[in-house]
Amino acid sequence: MPARKEILEVAGREVTVSNPEKVYFPKTGHTKLDLVTYYLSVAESALRGIAGRPMALKRYVNGAEGEFFFQKRAPSSRPDWIETVELSFPSGRTAEEVVVRDAAQLAWIVNLGCIDLNPHPVRADDLDHPDELRVDLDPVPGIGWPQIRDVAMVTKAVLEDFGLVGWPKTSGSRGIHVYARLERRWTFPEVRRAALAVAREVERRAPDMATSRWWKEERHGVFLDYNQNAKDRTVASQYSTRPTTDARVSTPLRWDEVPGCEAEAFTIDTVPARVAELGDPSAGIDEAAGSLDRLLELAAQHEAAGFGDAPWPPQYAKQEGEPARVQPSKRRRGTPEKEGIVPPPAPGKKTGPTGRRRTKAPLIEIARAETEPEAMRGLERWKARHPTVAAALQPADVMVDPMRGRSTAWYRIRVNLRNVPEDERPPQETLEVDYDPWEGMDVEAWRREERERRKES
Repeated sequence: MPARKEILEVAGREVTVSNPEKVYFPKTGHTKLDLVTYYLSVAESALRGIAGRPMALKRYVNGAEGEFFFQKRAPSSRPDWIETVELSFPSGRTAEEVVVRDAAQLAWIVNLGCIDLNPHPVRADDLDHPDELRVDLDPVPGIGWPQIRDVAMVTKAVLEDFGLVGWPKTSGSRGIHVYARLERRWTFPEVRRAALAVAREVERRAPDMATSRWWKEERHGVFLDYNQNAKDRTVASQYSTRPTTDARVSTPLRWDEVPGCEAEAFTIDTVPARVAELGDPSAGIDEAAGSLDRLLELAAQHEAAGFGDAPWPPQYAKQEGEPARVQPSKRRRGTPEKEGIVPPPAPGKKTGPTGRRRTKAPLIEIARAETEPEAMRGLERWKARHPTVAAALQPADVMVDPMRGRSTAWYRIRVNLRNVPEDERPPQETLEVDYDPWEGMDVEAWRREERERRKES
């Protein structure tokens, strides 16, 4: 029996929704057709965040609880009304990416399994000059929602003080995003430099709540991820649904809503009515393009005071002026003997919490899992077996690391036992979740390909 299809008339075009009854959100029961219908109900507002921008397709072909993969290249089999533009990446490679401008194109990419929308911060007619500065407020584990809201308000004040208008939205996950529209005059490195200045200034004003520190072992509170402004990085756009159990939505807010908002209030069920009643709080964003001049002056002041560049993501080529890409606990050099130890691996594993690297931090590994929720469940089981140890941990002591697999991410959880008395620290035990992303793969061949790719970049 052939799979059922639904044909929709959208913006004067026919859009086919394949397997419309396929359940995408098992806990709520929402189907693929429900997802398409949601996006069409808020299309005008959703398009404000993606229209005219190249987009990486983040595809959940088996729904929110299944694996996802990023598809940078537009599918070769596509309607002739799907626009594309060629992007170049830090690796030196290029790809034709989809550009969405109307509701029909939006419905078409959602049918591919795109639960959330991930546009680049540039327009297709000028790929070298971003028109958005993106402030991503990312809490370390254990930080509550009220503190994230407080840091968002400090971010608002910093942007205003340096001549930009901030536009807040929930991330739809654990944090808040604040966007500032820009005149298209600056390059990606300049926008990232300005974003780092914002992060450092927010940290200066709220040192107990916020951090600009890249390394997880140095973070506390809410991390302002300045590297989201590096070229080739994308962020879930406004009105994107997210792959959460409750089908949560990344929702624009008025600033007077931020202090009292609750992220779980905005879902695929509630947001259409909100937009219909209140309109889109980000409706004026395109008319509010501002200048980076004052933030770049602040960046220059930071540099004159001895604050250089901050670390870039590991897949980027080493940048001029960038500090060493090594964790602070491993930076000391010139000692007669090597410091620290290589933590032992879990039983049955070849590598431990730091691979082959030494560390002075007392690290153990808890889980390697295919999905983050599965990894977190493993952590909770471990905590239940070690309640005294769990009570001594600080939020920054639990490190949840998205790791790169063959084509998708997997998740590792490590625990730093620095706040646990030495004689009470549990040993490295068998992993609570033991997922092997490399099973059945020629790992050495993959590593050779990676080395060649890095040489090209």
